[in-house]
Amino acid sequence: MIAKILMLVIFFGVMIAIGLYCRKHATDVNGFVLGGRSVGPWLTAFAYGTSYFSAVVFIGYAGQFGWKYGIAATWIGLGNAVIGSLLAWVILGRRTRVMTQHLDSATMPEFFGKRFDSPALKICASVIVFIFLIPYTASLYNGLSRLFGMAFNIDFKVCIVIMAVLTGIYVIAGGYMATAINDFIQGCVMLIGIVAVIGAVLKMNGGLMGALDGLARIEDATVSTTPGVFNSFLGPDPVNLLGVVILTSLGTWGLPQMVQKFYAIKNENQIRKGAVISTFFALVVSGGCYFLGGFGRLFSDKIDIAANGFDSVIPTMLSGLPDLLIGLVVILVLSASMSTLSSLVIASSSTLTIDVLKNHVIKKMDEKKQLLWIRVLIVVFIAISVVIAIVQYTNNVTFIAQLMGVSWGALAGAFLAPFLYGLYWKKTTRLSVWVSFIFGAGIMVLNMLVRSSFPTLLQSPINCGAFAMLAGLVIVPVVSLISPKQDEKTVNEIFSCYDKTTQVRKSQSLGND
Repeated sequence: MIAKILMLVIFFGVMIAIGLYCRKHATDVNGFVLGGRSVGPWLTAFAYGTSYFSAVVFIGYAGQFGWKYGIAATWIGLGNAVIGSLLAWVILGRRTRVMTQHLDSATMPEFFGKRFDSPALKICASVIVFIFLIPYTASLYNGLSRLFGMAFNIDFKVCIVIMAVLTGIYVIAGGYMATAINDFIQGCVMLIGIVAVIGAVLKMNGGLMGALDGLARIEDATVSTTPGVFNSFLGPDPVNLLGVVILTSLGTWGLPQMVQKFYAIKNENQIRKGAVISTFFALVVSGGCYFLGGFGRLFSDKIDIAANGFDSVIPTMLSGLPDLLIGLVVILVLSASMSTLSSLVIASSSTLTIDVLKNHVIKKMDEKKQLLWIRVLIVVFIAISVVIAIVQYTNNVTFIAQLMGVSWGALAGAFLAPFLYGLYWKKTTRLSVWVSFIFGAGIMVLNMLVRSSFPTLLQSPINCGAFAMLAGLVIVPVVSLISPKQDEKTVNEIFSCYDKTTQVRKSQSLGND
């Protein structure tokens, strides 16, 4: 117990020290929110990865989908690496960095407002972010309750308050740069931790081949009558598995806290490095989490899903590990949660300050006032998320849990298509963005309120979220072709940022000869 507590003290001490050290980078809005757009590839890639994967993935999703799909759940991690990381960097990274700097936009709602010359779009996007990021933030605490109870016998309320306060300190002090450096350290912990945990769990079950053999012998007639289905290539339910892959992979393309990482990239060379690093990170962390969760049914004699839910799967699997390894797991989950929490609160507070309060509620808001309001709202957002998490935990409020489940689909369903087309296609219209916002957020709210009225396949919030994202990719171009076009001169000026000439080394381009 002393060793585990010491590990926590050192971990929290390092986080706060980095936050205080990075105060010099947080003296203006650009520095606080984007790190001065000069963040290197390792920090950016790890910030992207650690914001991507939180306790929701390690404790919730890995346990739930590993139990449902067996070893085939690993496909989710592979999709996260290829679609959610590699393709996101290749397709969005450069263009996002160039156009957002050209438009002088620091947030996704501000991008929509300036790209489509519509302050109303900016306000609407900010409201969507506010509504759906807060419950998503609260969900980060859920995975910690059972884990801390197992490792330290600490009350859940105490745990989340300590975590929230310490995260708030280093984010408020150092802004994005402190978050990025801490994300790098936390990412290293996650890489080491997941590899160590997988090795230990497999060893407990006779090694890799022994664990796979045990998984092949498990039968569950309520899921499938096929022998060895939990050890199969696509598992017992490949259709719903595909929905999870799409939601958790393609969804990153439309999440404000993820896309905002591209705003801060320093130069072209670092985009390529960042793509490789973040893909490797996702492959190890996400692939490792879902691979680990795939062996959850080996512990079915100790797990009561009906009574304790899917969140009990991973903690039960880890309960037999040595104390020091459990301590490492606690640090791992804390790292995943705190990194995502810091990213979410910066995205939320900066969006509300820059896109709603500035020039709309508070006139003549200078740099100092903007920084003050961002910091104040960070405290507000963290406090609200703590209250929501405690209310849900103590009263088992299912409505909040449902809202958390649809938040990812609503954000990505609303933003993904208009953001992607806005970067690439001059003919994208303002009306198409409005339709995407209304459809993406609206269908997920309806799914939450009247789920039984949906077709069977879309009653799952995951499948519905995946559908919302894919539908948006069709809705935006179709509506754009039949709706009034944006002023041609304005659009050409916006896209002129891609036409500027740059010089590169021969190692990067053969040139014209």
